[in-house]
Amino acid sequence: MTRRLTIALAAFAALAAASAPASAERLVATLSRHQVLVNSNFTGSLIVLFGTIEPDTPASRRRTTGYDLVVTVTGPKQTLVARKKERVLGIWTNMDSRTFVNVPSYLAVLSTQPFEQFTTADTIKQQQLGLDNILLPQQVGPDVGDPGASDVFRRELVRLKSEHKLYLQTTNGVTLLTPTVFRTDMALPAEGAIGNYDVDIRVFADRQMVARTSSAFELVKVGFEQFVANAARDYGFVYGVAAAMMALVTGWLASVVFRRD
Repeated sequence: MTRRLTIALAAFAALAAASAPASAERLVATLSRHQVLVNSNFTGSLIVLFGTIEPDTPASRRRTTGYDLVVTVTGPKQTLVARKKERVLGIWTNMDSRTFVNVPSYLAVLSTQPFEQFTTADTIKQQQLGLDNILLPQQVGPDVGDPGASDVFRRELVRLKSEHKLYLQTTNGVTLLTPTVFRTDMALPAEGAIGNYDVDIRVFADRQMVARTSSAFELVKVGFEQFVANAARDYGFVYGVAAAMMALVTGWLASVVFRRD
């Protein structure tokens, strides 16, 4: 019994050793800023990510192949409804719809080169690399799931978001300044949602992921825009009454100014 237990433990240890990474890298990354201030003149912003890859074991220091990186930036989650219209008797009519649940309002995938050049197809799917593989769950009746990149509603959501520069994928978006030092520029459009943005950094070598880390930044309203947003959130009824009164006064003033005697 004891001998069988010893053999089993030895086999388990050998299996664990075989499945463990052969080498390890330490990844250090920093952002140019962690807070972006949004006011009435906001036209977008640029966040710069710098980082270094530090071999942390003798095996990783002897590595002869280069590194590749994938940086994924994910904005605040939102729920959206996509509708499919068809022409019926000359009139455009909503024929079908899908509700996208908790999908990123902003999504950027930046890499040193196309994924297929530095990792396997299985890893691309498992790690959800790229716009075609990141989960964008839909609700159809009681079920929630992602039918895949070929789904027409998913494809149109990505297309519309891409037209507004809210979804993007750039296969040369990460630059290796040296074999172990990298940089990437993350462009935020003026339509970027207020809230927290997560930055996920993954390093690949020998067609497998060898290091991973994360960071974050946030978009924050300031000035009059922040005052209005806080008033609408904290004093909804008063804000609604004030907005209605302002609309009435503005309409009355317009009628007085442009009145013809």
